[in-house]
Amino acid sequence: MDRQPVLEGDRLLLRPLRPDDWSALYAVASDSLIWQVHPQHDRWQEPVFRAFFDQALAGGGAIAVIDKSTGAIVGSSRWEGFDPADGGSVEIGWTFLARSHWSGAYNPELKRLMLDHALRFVARARFRVGEDNVRSRRAMEKIGGRLTDGSSVVETASGLVRHVVYEIDRESFARGPLNA
Repeated sequence: MDRQPVLEGDRLLLRPLRPDDWSALYAVASDSLIWQVHPQHDRWQEPVFRAFFDQALAGGGAIAVIDKSTGAIVGSSRWEGFDPADGGSVEIGWTFLARSHWSGAYNPELKRLMLDHALRFVARARFRVGEDNVRSRRAMEKIGGRLTDGSSVVETASGLVRHVVYEIDRESFARGPLNA
């Protein structure tokens, strides 16, 4: 699966994240309210976000999210954790958007573009969400994510954080709200 595509929707352009995106992306990420209910709520701090950014580049699956109307970077996301079992799966996550792009059609378009691309290569996409991150869990349900029995515990600077796993497969994507 190509984890560095260029994808275009009505409002957004997705392209591979580059080292020279640092300043523009950190300008978005430095808004502490973005991370308020996130398990890693200190990600707005420069050293913490620098580690996140460097990890995203090193992983090879990170994308910049660009608002086509302004040309500005408004967030990022990535594909990670390819698993070839049972038709294959990949995780979509590490997503954040500028608060100016929280409501409306931006997140659904972002996820539709990413899912449409991924599900050409794998049978399903997984999404790990902090168990207490109500905002992200609600967003997953709005786009048709199905809560699975899967979970994981991630060690963060503030302690252990339990994550739940949502899934969208080809069939549920084809008949789900992102394709309505």
